[in-house]
Amino acid sequence: MNIPLTRASLSASVRTLGGELVSLRDGGGLEHVWQGDPAFWSGQNPILFPIVGSLRDGRVETGGRSFQMDRHGFARRSEFTPVDQGPDFVTLELRESTETLARFPFPFVLQVRHRLLENGFSTAFAVENPGPDPLPFCIGAHTAIRCPLFEGERFEDYELIFDQPEDGDTLLLTSQGLLQDGGREPMLRGGRVTLDYEVFRRLDTIIFQGLSSRRVELRHKETGRGVCLDFGEFPMIAFWTKPGAPFLCMEPWHGCAAYTGESGRFQDKPHVLTLAPGERKELAYTFTLLNA
Repeated sequence: MNIPLTRASLSASVRTLGGELVSLRDGGGLEHVWQGDPAFWSGQNPILFPIVGSLRDGRVETGGRSFQMDRHGFARRSEFTPVDQGPDFVTLELRESTETLARFPFPFVLQVRHRLLENGFSTAFAVENPGPDPLPFCIGAHTAIRCPLFEGERFEDYELIFDQPEDGDTLLLTSQGLLQDGGREPMLRGGRVTLDYEVFRRLDTIIFQGLSSRRVELRHKETGRGVCLDFGEFPMIAFWTKPGAPFLCMEPWHGCAAYTGESGRFQDKPHVLTLAPGERKELAYTFTLLNA
């Protein structure tokens, strides 16, 4: 089921399968969210829960037992239930089921609230632990923004501009999608990264952690059009595309793929969050349209 949202001149659509916001159109009707194309990637804006990225050998250990889980977890293929909505927002909920407990042996409540703003949208995740034991989890977003936005533009006409003039290295992935222990490469210089398909062909994903910046713009170098992502309290930010594809995924993460030397225990994963019984954790990010 698709749920329409409207506010002033903006319109959006949220899909209950996966709990995703899958469309954002401005007052001129311009679509900003990638609409999916199996020739490149059929995804649009998947929610990454309860893991982010790939597991070593596709398995993770918790409570002395080993469980199998696909890359990025199961939320993106799960049907969410609307629990609250209005003209410009909707809150969707996912709870444990027999199927999820076979891969992730914890009761949980995951709520996702998408809200239209005056010139963009916000997405807020709330995870609650209704069970008697500690609940470990990772969570993230995978929002695909159309890039380039207009006919006649090139992907390379755009750049990433962080809100602090900082330098940073990207973490490096293996061909199996695991993070290399100690693997780093200089990427961010002066708070800017010029987009280049060849970088993604070689590295697959650009991944930063520990940045001072909390916002990053995807912006056309000449027109200034694009989007600004405020990734708030998320400790990691990643960028991904398929070479030649007209989109860029902008991904706030609280968690990441397994490291090659990782113990394999869920509780040892980098940036894992753990909730005590009855505890609740909220995280949010915001996209704002740049209409310069």
